[in-house]
Amino acid sequence: MPRRQDLQKILLLGSGPIVIGQACEFDYSGTQACKALREEGYEVVLVNSNPATIMTDPETADRTYIEPLTPELVAKVIAKERPDALLPTMGGQTALNLAVALAKNGVLEQYNVELIGAKLDAIEKAEDRKLFNDAMAKIGVKVCPSGTASSLEEAKAIAQRIGTYPLIIRPAFTMGGTGGGIAYNQEEFEEMAQVGIDASPVSQILIDQSLLGWKEYELEVMRDLADNVVIICSIENLDPMGIHTGDSITVAPAQTLTDKEYQRLRDMAIKIIREIGVETGGSNIQFAVNPVDGDVVVIEMNPRVSRSSALASKATGFPIAKMAAKLAVGYSLDEIKNDITKKTPASFEPTIDYVVTKVPRFAFEKFPGSEPVLTTQMKSVGEAMAIGRTFNESFQKALRSLETGRAGWGCDKAEKLPSGEQIRALLRTPNPDRIFALRHALQLGITSEEIYELTGIDPWFLDKMQQILEVEKFLKRTPLKQLTKEQMYGVKREGFSDRQIAFATKTTEDEVRAYRQELGVIPVYKTVDTCAAEFEAFTPYYYSTYEEETEVLPASKPKVMILGGGPNRIGQGIEFDYCCCHASYALKGAGYETIMVNSNPETVSTDYDTSDRLYFEPLTKEDVLNIIEAENPVGIIVQFGGQTPLKLALPLQQALSTHNSILSTQIWGTSPDSIDTAEDRERFEQILKQLNIAQPPNGIARSYEDALIVAKRIGYPVVVRPSYVLGGRAMEIVYSDAELERYMTFAVQVEPDHPILIDKFLENAIEVDVDAIADHTGRVVIGGIMEHIEQAGIHSGDSACSLPSISLPPAVLNQIRTWTIQLAQALSVVGLMNIQFAVLGASSYSPQVYILEANPRASRTVPFVSKATGVPLAKLASLVMSGKTLEELNFTQEVIPQHIAVKEAVLPFNKFPGTDTILGPEMRSTGEVMGIDSDFGRAFAKAELGAGERLPLTGTVFVSMSDRDKAAAVPVVKEFIDLGFKVMATFGTRQVLKEHGLNVELVLKLHEGRPHVVDAIKNQKIQLIINTPSGEEAQTDARLIRRTGLAYKIPIITTIAGAKATVAAIRSMQNTTLDVKVIQEYCS
Repeated sequence: MPRRQDLQKILLLGSGPIVIGQACEFDYSGTQACKALREEGYEVVLVNSNPATIMTDPETADRTYIEPLTPELVAKVIAKERPDALLPTMGGQTALNLAVALAKNGVLEQYNVELIGAKLDAIEKAEDRKLFNDAMAKIGVKVCPSGTASSLEEAKAIAQRIGTYPLIIRPAFTMGGTGGGIAYNQEEFEEMAQVGIDASPVSQILIDQSLLGWKEYELEVMRDLADNVVIICSIENLDPMGIHTGDSITVAPAQTLTDKEYQRLRDMAIKIIREIGVETGGSNIQFAVNPVDGDVVVIEMNPRVSRSSALASKATGFPIAKMAAKLAVGYSLDEIKNDITKKTPASFEPTIDYVVTKVPRFAFEKFPGSEPVLTTQMKSVGEAMAIGRTFNESFQKALRSLETGRAGWGCDKAEKLPSGEQIRALLRTPNPDRIFALRHALQLGITSEEIYELTGIDPWFLDKMQQILEVEKFLKRTPLKQLTKEQMYGVKREGFSDRQIAFATKTTEDEVRAYRQELGVIPVYKTVDTCAAEFEAFTPYYYSTYEEETEVLPASKPKVMILGGGPNRIGQGIEFDYCCCHASYALKGAGYETIMVNSNPETVSTDYDTSDRLYFEPLTKEDVLNIIEAENPVGIIVQFGGQTPLKLALPLQQALSTHNSILSTQIWGTSPDSIDTAEDRERFEQILKQLNIAQPPNGIARSYEDALIVAKRIGYPVVVRPSYVLGGRAMEIVYSDAELERYMTFAVQVEPDHPILIDKFLENAIEVDVDAIADHTGRVVIGGIMEHIEQAGIHSGDSACSLPSISLPPAVLNQIRTWTIQLAQALSVVGLMNIQFAVLGASSYSPQVYILEANPRASRTVPFVSKATGVPLAKLASLVMSGKTLEELNFTQEVIPQHIAVKEAVLPFNKFPGTDTILGPEMRSTGEVMGIDSDFGRAFAKAELGAGERLPLTGTVFVSMSDRDKAAAVPVVKEFIDLGFKVMATFGTRQVLKEHGLNVELVLKLHEGRPHVVDAIKNQKIQLIINTPSGEEAQTDARLIRRTGLAYKIPIITTIAGAKATVAAIRSMQNTTLDVKVIQEYCS
């Protein structure tokens, strides 16, 4: 069937901010869908609140609304735009739930908008646990013994009927297993059931009998209106059931299914997609297989593109989201050409002649108090993927792609083996390091049978791991120079990195590299072609392996290599991928051939058509040098991918300068030496002294004694942190000698060869972020000056900020501009630079400006600034690095927008029970949203809505302040009372407020008797919590209050500045209703 002619305008919903369970894979699918629909001549309207995405670039859709994804505001977009259809399957669970809400509240019917991609009944059948189970019974597909409950009473009755623990709880219409878990006893069950019912937008949970230990498989399936069905990819979870698939190591294609078993899953998948009625597009279906008797049950189905779809797309080269968008507008699979072969139709199922392994990346160290245990609720913050000819090769490549300091599966540092007892405990309970505990178990001689009993991991995988250990033993008894060419090939085919070989043979990585090249053992690059080389592939999408023949095509244009950011993590996320994509687009347009190197399967940068060539490889010195030798690019860009490529800058520079003259490659942009100057405290201070730029009193310590001397000299409170970190890792504010001692004993281990930095903490200072761009002539132009809403001391990635500044006087802004330009020139920056300042006494007669730090690279605020000002900073910076001047690019002065844009951070505290919700110098947010409007109150209100905080317009505010903040709270509380709110406060805070004539109700602290503040929260008597942290002893009370507020979805504000901004937002929402406007109009 040809494309539909009755549709002209299509509305696409994005997935909002990056959260655990819903990451940048939906930027990838949404961007592909926009491109596919516009290619077909449709007008595309997009709504998404996340500024760090490629899909919200003004050129991706025809009309782009960076607005909160709420039914009320999307209804306004529909009223304004009058689209013919809504495509809800590209924006994850958020978009699906929003589409259901709009269908049920009558908005779609009122404006005559058709749901395409998945109809309402198909979405409900797949997402509503009861309807899904009924549908499966109808077609004879087994589901797990289970029941659905909408109340605690119903849940207890189902638990009684199933009769055995553990039980699995899964809320309906949620993603990433939010609100779910495994209950091992009745008490846990009742608590989890209530949490699950609260987490589900339809207050429904599914209670399953536990299938712990069963094997888990997924199939990516596509169907069109003509009822053609294709299976794109099978994926096997290395970990058994009981661990969320997003937290599991997964392998494609499935390795341990017999052909007969695979055909059975395939037949079931086809029956399921037909019965559920997903007419057009991709679905992900998960199965559990009993390893004892082969019994199969279906676990669930997502009637949309998912995280696994992104993985399957990257694993096979088959662009699922793009095809799904075309199917949604009427095409059938046999009418769509495969982009990679240009010959085969999309109905031709992909086949692959390699193995793909995905490994998740965790961040438990950022959430003290939460157990690093993996269950059915997803906890990972990112993932890395690797491709190899064998499981062993791709498995070891994936582990070194994670960037957790490992060079593969062990064999990279001296290790003390734990006891058998410790290892068995680590194997029994799934945790982020279990994969390395498996290695220790095999080293201790624990049998594969016992490991299988403890973990449920298939013996096939354990045998492969044993093979890797045998190779390691062989390496440890063979001197490097005695390895023959054949043996070296054999070792590399098992996935061993040069660093691992160096450790085993007691040599250095450089010696291994030199000897390996002397033997003629160099990697070749194979193409990901969707068809196991049956047809010629036209898209250069490569992976390395150790064989004879390479498939790298010659090039006619000069080449530029862009190093990506690797797996997402807290502190380094989608913002850096955005910059890499922009570099690729700009340089492609300037006549270069662009080469992207990255290992993250979720991103737009690893889409086969973002760059001219894509290398899906780990970002290590060895792997990157191999690609440089294969491609000989004229330039490499390291300043866009965050800390990952920056750490490679110096090693690559050294390798390139000692390299024979065959390579003409240079690192483009700011020199690695300048990058090092900005990172190196002593060198950086020299420059500040020369320029007469003030910085807070500070010092460097390599021991606790050093630290005490520095702290005494500059005075508490101080900020302490290790040097060379991103995302404020292990950064703390310390108020006493005792706290300092605890920190030094606990944190110096972070980076033993780098000292600890100690700075005077500037209390109540306003923090300012500046993004600037400089060219090789020394011309510097400011991209944007952002004023933080939370005060200095809270990590800039976790603080909300406003552009333009809302309260800083012109003299302060001018001082900041002058220092930014001077510093960029002194560091010889070419490209982007980010500087953070702190302003003390901004509203006094003599405000003090201090510099906190400077980073001569792209920062996480670049996409936000670009969207707020309409200036594509990353594109300009990449052209500047290629030698263009800012004058030639026509960007010679700072753009100060006429509207207000607010960036707000999104925090994952609901995923980490036990962690406090207080903000501090260590970054913990996973993503961000943007609110944009003509005044600050409305922009901040939109940012809060986008971040999932529903600010109350009436009700009661609970206030409990530390002594430091009591006086400052008075004007804020007065404003809340003026807006019609009632106020409750604890004894000390109430005293101060009463002294200032404010009428405030008393509420008891937890240890003062009942009913206390937590009772008031649970009885829904409190609509907003303002609570700033105080001394250690009060922390436990305050923490319980904050966690209870979080559980009951009550907005919690932990800073005075945040409270002031909230007042402004509530005032503007009381006075006017929020309206929507396209970004193309704001930035025209």
